[in-house]
Amino acid sequence: MPHIFGVSELTFAVRDVLESQFPFVWVRGQVGNLTRPGSGHIYFTLRDENAQLSVVWFRGSQRIIERGGVDPLTGEVHENGYRPSLAEGQEVVCAGRLNVYAPRGQYQLVAELVQDQGVGRLHAEFEALKAKLAGLGYFDPSRKMSLPWHPARVAVITAPTGAAIRDFLRIAAERGWGAQIRIHPVLVQGDQAPAQIAHALAQVDADDWADVVVLIRGGGSLEDLWAFNTEPVADAIFNCRLPVLSGVGHEVDTTIADFVADLRAATPSHAAQLLWPERAALVQQVDALDIALQRAAGRALGAADERLGNLEKALAWLSPARRVEHWLERFTDAARALEQAMRVQLDRRAEVISRAETALPRAFGPEALARRRDGIDALVHRLELAAAGQVRTRAQALALAEARLDAVDPEKPLTRGYGLVTVERTGRFLRSVDEIGPGERVTIRVRDGRVGADVTDTVRDIQETE
Repeated sequence: MPHIFGVSELTFAVRDVLESQFPFVWVRGQVGNLTRPGSGHIYFTLRDENAQLSVVWFRGSQRIIERGGVDPLTGEVHENGYRPSLAEGQEVVCAGRLNVYAPRGQYQLVAELVQDQGVGRLHAEFEALKAKLAGLGYFDPSRKMSLPWHPARVAVITAPTGAAIRDFLRIAAERGWGAQIRIHPVLVQGDQAPAQIAHALAQVDADDWADVVVLIRGGGSLEDLWAFNTEPVADAIFNCRLPVLSGVGHEVDTTIADFVADLRAATPSHAAQLLWPERAALVQQVDALDIALQRAAGRALGAADERLGNLEKALAWLSPARRVEHWLERFTDAARALEQAMRVQLDRRAEVISRAETALPRAFGPEALARRRDGIDALVHRLELAAAGQVRTRAQALALAEARLDAVDPEKPLTRGYGLVTVERTGRFLRSVDEIGPGERVTIRVRDGRVGADVTDTVRDIQETE
């Protein structure tokens, strides 16, 4: 019957074999997943293209040299002191022993010595691509677009399974007032991941459905996130016509995609927080708007009520009954004023009549009539004299006008043998030999008729001088 190991028994057996076979080893690799808890211990992984190894460097094994101290390994004097300095992507050589950490069932290297071997290949490639794309303007803030506030349609490019998409959807369900989300499944790690991510970005851009594109992935090492540090993905983000939000890794992880994207989120959950406002804040805004609406409605109703009261007062003042009453008052006043004016006028007329009755006998009595008759007779005599003089003056003027008119009568000379010559061509009287020529026809008017004639010659008798 085969021996059945317990978990602890098998783990301890593996530990014994591993520690006996590898009592002390030297390992070279690139630093990743670096953490420094408050205890002072340092945890990281050593990795290369194909594998990774967990490393713990306990505080007691670290070379911490105070100011002015001497490094016991190199003999170097450190005036300012020395403390271990590790960074992501750093190439190091570690010396130590292998053991098995039973609670997690994994083997690890307990480092006794860690030496710097320079920046690793992936880190160098990252910096080189970053510098290249920066020179091409991929990171230029002027080309970055603003995210729409509360987008209604969101395209998410990520792995269809995993904590990243679950966290994103959970936060999305808790914020805003609802949106349509389309998940475009891609690989987010491995050799095929860059091409799939770039293709998904191009497809989302061509569909022109989404308001914004979101790239999300959970945290990981530099190798795990390398798909987002490739040029094809950077080109696809740069050429996308839609705003791109990058939520790759954890807050400490920064990728090329983060630099090219229009906005970077610290985590996938943070990406959802950037897209949609907190629902409680929206509810509070709705409450504030509701309160403002009620106040505005109250003010509007109050103003309307006041205006209605003013209109009622105006209507009462301008109502037909009120207007009739007003006109009746004016009519009564006018009738009273007219009656008073008539009395005054009658009194004046009576006074005038009384004075006329007194003056009438004086103006039209026998003596007055005699005086007026004498005056009329004198005026008649003067009028007769003036009329006779006027007639004589007019007769003399008429005789003078007749004599003058007879003197200028154009036909008067015809009785004495003169004639009036008219040029047929012009219909005008002939006054000069220059107005006619040989061959033309004229009409000669005499006292008792007309004579037609043809001109054979023209002769000027008297030469005109200037």
